[in-house]
Amino acid sequence: MGGIADYSGSLVLQMPIREACHVAVQRIHPSKQKLWKHAQARRNVKGQESTPVLQIVSYGSELSNRGPTFDMDLSDFMDGDNPISYEEANKYFAKDPSQKWASYVAGTILVLMTELGIRFNDSISILVSSAVPEGKGVSSSAAVEVASMSAIAAAHGLDINPRDLALLCQKVENHIVGAPCGVMDQMTSACGEANKLLAMICQPAEVIGLVNIPTHIRFWGIDSGIRHSIGGTDYGSVRIGTFMGRKMIKSIASSLLSHALSSANSQKHMDGIISDDLEEDDGELLEDESSLDYLCNLSPHRYESVYAKRLPESMLGGAFLEKYTDHNDSVTVIDHKHNYGVKAAAQHPIYENFRVRHLKHY
Repeated sequence: MGGIADYSGSLVLQMPIREACHVAVQRIHPSKQKLWKHAQARRNVKGQESTPVLQIVSYGSELSNRGPTFDMDLSDFMDGDNPISYEEANKYFAKDPSQKWASYVAGTILVLMTELGIRFNDSISILVSSAVPEGKGVSSSAAVEVASMSAIAAAHGLDINPRDLALLCQKVENHIVGAPCGVMDQMTSACGEANKLLAMICQPAEVIGLVNIPTHIRFWGIDSGIRHSIGGTDYGSVRIGTFMGRKMIKSIASSLLSHALSSANSQKHMDGIISDDLEEDDGELLEDESSLDYLCNLSPHRYESVYAKRLPESMLGGAFLEKYTDHNDSVTVIDHKHNYGVKAAAQHPIYENFRVRHLKHY
């Protein structure tokens, strides 16, 4: 419950499924690392001797369109004394589509280097085995990220609490993989418990607690046959439309508030600028809404009475940027030529948050 409303600050309820991802990590001194033949040839060409290497084996890769192995010199993650940028890492893994999967695993290393200042002096060998169905909307990527970072942290004696680990894994997906997901899946992979719903407010990731599921209730997942990808254009377009809607609502609220403060007349007689849908005590609400941080902090009643009729159904990216400059989302980029659905995208998280709250209290 909560779905793609997590990046809009929704309350979510999510439960881990039975299937899991397992990751095994081995630290090896570079001088004792047994390299694959092509890695040894690469080292010979570079004239290097004992430098740390990352080797990953993906068990079961024959079931999907990805290579079974991946390796790189850990020095590729460094630019002098500092880690490379996430943008550079994204381009690094995008060079070979069959190796893009490795960004979910290797990306955890770069995030630990960048965010926590960790440096890896040993070679690292990783085996990934996941039974979580891919492309089915059941958080297969989050499972890989959380399992990989948990294993790497354990192998290097790093103590990272589950919430922080989930937020770090979200950075892997947002900035290195390039998928604009919220944090719900990573948090549930890191903090969830069997047969319980994890209740969490995604602002950005505050766990409220666990909701026990009555013993007579069971959950099933039904495969629709439609492949799901949070890195796909549809997901990204909906997210952009949502943030465009939030920016518009903030702008509308600011405009209404400005007119309300400058007018000597009552709000209901402001030359039609503010009509009967606004109440006399709306000033404080408009002030809050003009700095709205998450769409889910807007109630369905306020949305319907003030903003629903003022939002466009859709808007061209270029037209939006010309009027509003930016949509204030660090993980998506607006295409000037794309026509984004705004109203439906913006109202979904508002109603979804209300629906989840109703279920939790029920």
